[in-house]
Amino acid sequence: MATVTTGDGQLVSYVDHGGDGPAVVLLHSFLMDASMWAPQVEAFADAYRLIAVDERGHGETPATGPFDHWDVARDVLAVLDHLNIGSAAVIGTSQGGFVALRMALLAPERVRALAVLGTSGEAEDEQIAAAYDQLTEVWIAQGPETVVEATAKICLGDHDASEWIPKWSQVEPERLRLIMNALVSRDGVLDRAGEIAVPMIVLHGTADLAYPVAKAEALTAALPKAELVVVDGGAHFLSLTHAADVNPHLERFLSANL
Repeated sequence: MATVTTGDGQLVSYVDHGGDGPAVVLLHSFLMDASMWAPQVEAFADAYRLIAVDERGHGETPATGPFDHWDVARDVLAVLDHLNIGSAAVIGTSQGGFVALRMALLAPERVRALAVLGTSGEAEDEQIAAAYDQLTEVWIAQGPETVVEATAKICLGDHDASEWIPKWSQVEPERLRLIMNALVSRDGVLDRAGEIAVPMIVLHGTADLAYPVAKAEALTAALPKAELVVVDGGAHFLSLTHAADVNPHLERFLSANL
């Protein structure tokens, strides 16, 4: 992985898969890292310059204090600055979608097209946020083995989680609190979604255990140029769990808009 240090001193790790095609930024889900995009790298690396970022507090990118998803959006823009990329398409799953939407609001001229999967434009429901906070404290107090199986079910559905559970089990308590706080305390952006004028595709699975399809419908309705694709049986992190269903839609969208 390569790294860049932002103007405010934040280290950001990323993988630039290279190539001469149009740039596409890949933003992973909560608890994941840039490697979750392996199915898309395999499918699209010949046609696009794929840049997968470890978001703050994930993978090899540290978190040294409280942050929000607006901060992460600025981190990603700093990566583009470092690579001298003026604009790119952005694909984000779940948390990556939260960051992608904020990138489009912060720097609309930098985002050429936007694809979000298993995501929401709304703030976290208070009861769900409280439950996630409780899960975090149980994780820290009793050990990750008490909750990682349930976490895997929410995030990955029936997909094999054996690659990810060991990574999750190594997340330090303070890092876990920081990334969870960013997730559950995020602000909503539905009221500003009308500002996002670039082409968009919103993909959502019917078996998403974190957000119902209604979240995707509300986001699509608030966006001026958005298409909704519902993936039958798709889990929350569906770009990984249901790549064979998702990739044709992403390929069609990217080829039409880049």
